[in-house]
Amino acid sequence: MPKIPRDISGKYLCKLLSKYGYNISRQTGSHIKLTSEFKGYKHHITIPNHDAIKIGTLNFILNDVAYYLTIQKSDLINDLF
Repeated sequence: MPKIPRDISGKYLCKLLSKYGYNISRQTGSHIKLTSEFKGYKHHITIPNHDAIKIGTLNFILNDVAYYLTIQKSDLINDLF
């Protein structure tokens, strides 16, 4: 399994996830809510708008996106980064 990259900002992760149809639906404070209809139904994720997302939070987001896209997390990491 490839290592999850460190020092990824919230804005940069939003930009990377736009590849899978995720668009910013709203922002409240320091959290960005993304929505995707890539698989035919809506999927929402919330990303903290921080300079560096904590590794545990990033891991959870990547697990959630990989589950929605029905792909392996390692494939998602290789494709995004």
